[in-house]
Amino acid sequence: MSDFPLPQLKAYLPTTFADQSGAGEVVERPASVVKELVENAIDAGASHVRVELENGGKTLVRVSDDGWGMGREDALLALDRHATSKIRSAADLVGVGSFGFRGEALPAIASVSRVTLTTSEAGGTGTEVAVTGGRIEQVSDIARQPGTTVAVRALFFNTPARRKFLRSVSSESRMSFDAVAVLALAHPAVGFELVADERTRLVLPAGQPLAERLAAVWGADLAGTLVPVSYASGSVRVEGFIQRPGDARPTGRRTQLLVNGRPFRDNFLVRAVEAGYRSAIHPGDRPSVFLNVGVPAGEVDVNVHPAKLEVRFLNRIAVERALEEGARHALGELIAAAPLGEWRPIPAPVRPSGSGEVWAGTAELPVPGLPSPPGGSTAPAFEADLAGPARTPFDGPLVQLFDTYIAYETPDALVIVDQHSAHERVLYEQAMACLEQGGIPAQRLLLPFTVELTDEELDVIESHRDVLTRIGFEVEPFGGRTVAVHGVPAPHRRFDAMACFREVVADLARGRFGGWANQLERFVATYACRAAVKAGQRLDEREMRELLARLMATTLPPHDVHGRSTIVQLPLEELERRFGRR
Repeated sequence: MSDFPLPQLKAYLPTTFADQSGAGEVVERPASVVKELVENAIDAGASHVRVELENGGKTLVRVSDDGWGMGREDALLALDRHATSKIRSAADLVGVGSFGFRGEALPAIASVSRVTLTTSEAGGTGTEVAVTGGRIEQVSDIARQPGTTVAVRALFFNTPARRKFLRSVSSESRMSFDAVAVLALAHPAVGFELVADERTRLVLPAGQPLAERLAAVWGADLAGTLVPVSYASGSVRVEGFIQRPGDARPTGRRTQLLVNGRPFRDNFLVRAVEAGYRSAIHPGDRPSVFLNVGVPAGEVDVNVHPAKLEVRFLNRIAVERALEEGARHALGELIAAAPLGEWRPIPAPVRPSGSGEVWAGTAELPVPGLPSPPGGSTAPAFEADLAGPARTPFDGPLVQLFDTYIAYETPDALVIVDQHSAHERVLYEQAMACLEQGGIPAQRLLLPFTVELTDEELDVIESHRDVLTRIGFEVEPFGGRTVAVHGVPAPHRRFDAMACFREVVADLARGRFGGWANQLERFVATYACRAAVKAGQRLDEREMRELLARLMATTLPPHDVHGRSTIVQLPLEELERRFGRR
């Protein structure tokens, strides 16, 4: 037993004060009011919602809808704390489909402002309720169309400490705009209008296609960089849009996740989407994301926090996997600049059993625009040297431009491939496939070469010797700052092992690719970049065919490990237009 007396309960807090105290969890600023009232409008079956702001919402927030409306009894009941028509028991919380269900938002708002609620059901008499600081002051009958309007004036007039923390008018207006925008994107079937200080800021018609709504809300430039996602894995379905790898930037991105049409926040799930970009964007770049996760109603809990921006999944691992795989699937179907014809991702090559090959695998090699042989074909094992036999039976010409680009024609386009970026993609995926099965076999050198390094580069050798060995470099100390290299990978016949080793070690010492979450991927990306054939290197026709075949056998042909395009296409109709033939 404690020596200190326990405090005694003296009295219950007044209802109004309790409402004001609890309002802080629901109502933080005008944007919170906008969010809660717009969600109520959507729950009420509105086809159009109008939001009006004055002074950033500090003076007035008015939300009007054409939903079902309420009778007098329900209008008064809606202002009571924990009064809701959306659930009847605790069991109803499992799989709840409405935005609201706590019965907290409207009473919390009314407790810290002056609220006028006007509403009417179809065929009924309208009701107007005036509330000040949580106390009902007047109830009267009015004439109005079906629907509801809630006008919130003088927010936090009776809690001045909270009012002091509000930001500038422009900042508060922007946050209210964002609140409307999120809900508008989640419900493209509903029309929205936002007016701030008598200036129309947003007009979105009902039934607008999601792509058009994204362009209206996020901007046409950003929306133009998005590609669709549609993927299902078990009971999880992912729909929406993600940004093309080449357009991802370190700043300025937009991200929004929904679950069954409900906006929520989860940075770790956003990272799961980013994992789908593995090796397709430069470390530090962040793609824009708009995705809706569809799960059975009973597998998600939305009753986590009064703000309803957090959710819990029954099988979170399945959701993470679906987001990552969905992003990867969408990128696998991505076309660099225009349709490239028919091709499909195939399984990554497997490590050969023989000792004379570095990478091997058997798979179809569909090259865009290049006809397949009668009856189809499969490619024999990949060889270490690009100069091996050509794998793609194609009689049409291939042309190397500026000793850097490979060009060929399809029936409706001119296709151009960057040889360095293409080979970089090939080497990265082949190396990762080998590493997952033990490592890249090294080619032993009859005469090892020596390299003198800086102190920082020696530290890289000492701390990452195991990883260097796994990518094919066998390195031993030779005395002082010098190391001897006894084994190297052999990705192609023009490979300069010494130059590649120097560049890889120097890049790692300078911290390049340091933002990669997986250290092994970082090493492999660096190696692939440095080992690939270079711009300015002359390739013969057989080498070009082999490179194209291998590129199309990867899981993500259109982009190298930096997110840059490997393939671009100039459609025939564009050529004809430029030459005045159309």
